[in-house]
Amino acid sequence: MNRFASELRQRLDAIQAQGLHRVLRRIDSAQSRLIRFNDQEFLNFSSNDYLGLADHPRLKTAALEATARYGTGSGASRLICGSLAPHHELETALAEFKGTGGALSFASGYAAALGTIGALVGKEDIIVLDKLVHASLVDAARLSGAKLRVFPHNDLAALEEILKWAADRPTGSESRGSQVLIVTESIFSMDGDAAPLAELVALKERFGAWLMVDEAHATGVFGDHRRGVAEAAGVTGRIEIQLGTLGKALGSAGGYICGAPELIDYLINRARSFIFSTAPPPAAAAAAHAAVDLVRSPEGAERAAQLWANIAEVRAMLGAAGWPVPEFSSPIVPLVIGDETAAVAAATHLRERGIFIPAIRYPTVARGSARLRLTLSAAHTREDLERLAGALVEIRPTLPLS
Repeated sequence: MNRFASELRQRLDAIQAQGLHRVLRRIDSAQSRLIRFNDQEFLNFSSNDYLGLADHPRLKTAALEATARYGTGSGASRLICGSLAPHHELETALAEFKGTGGALSFASGYAAALGTIGALVGKEDIIVLDKLVHASLVDAARLSGAKLRVFPHNDLAALEEILKWAADRPTGSESRGSQVLIVTESIFSMDGDAAPLAELVALKERFGAWLMVDEAHATGVFGDHRRGVAEAAGVTGRIEIQLGTLGKALGSAGGYICGAPELIDYLINRARSFIFSTAPPPAAAAAAHAAVDLVRSPEGAERAAQLWANIAEVRAMLGAAGWPVPEFSSPIVPLVIGDETAAVAAATHLRERGIFIPAIRYPTVARGSARLRLTLSAAHTREDLERLAGALVEIRPTLPLS
């Protein structure tokens, strides 16, 4: 073993000793309520495929037809010759769906976050993050070079103090023209709770800040038209930047930004992760477009209603089994255990019963807050939920929950 491999082996051993080592699981099936790995079938309560669209015939047909017409790859970046018709059609559909003036698609939600934040703010500016925002938003904020401030999760009073500090900064040459960007998620990926968007909008307008909201876990699920929490809160037109993903409730792959036409035009010219990336495959764009159309249809409404019925059923089951039930309802139900080793053991016990719910540990969540991240889909049946409840009742006495 050479020095490089030896050093990495030592680092891996340290990760292993902390109970934080991770491995990839090869899934030998389509993404659905049932998945297959290690030659065994598992009931899947870990996916972000909230509406059960990842294996939907309409999305698969759209992908196949796009591949037949446009090929497997886009061949170049969007600004060279890779801006294919499916990309433009997807962006038109996203803008109409979200009720914004424009939309721009990216290869991933991570790329959308990196490119957008880096384009909008720099060293003269201030970016303010909710403490629990996704890693992509944290990385984008750090890489932007802007002055970084973090407020405790959903703490509006703390955010207001930061905004007051920003407003009172000296107006010398170094800070002249600086902008403040507030960044939050609408539904937080590990806790499943919501940001107080109406209050955040009022606060950012009072101080002249911009607001970026990541609707990754809300699009397709919340709001009368399933546009997200911004719609549910009635503030869609008052948010400067909406970020989202095509790989969760929309069942495809990629990310997007929705906002004013000027924002989209600016990102086309300044977002480096957009400019310097080969365009996403036409199949992915076409599948995402089909998903947007489906979410807006009566079938989309039916699937969302079934998802919410499943959420209510599981919350009642958890309460009856003695598990703490989160105050806020969403497809993400964190079963917080605390100890990393205990969380891994709980996930193993469930796997032995044919149920897959992964243990989420540091650094994805804070140390001492390891959990089972239970997620629900419209595809889950009543029998699936009863089987889950029975397994959770079995393992509950073995766990150090308060």
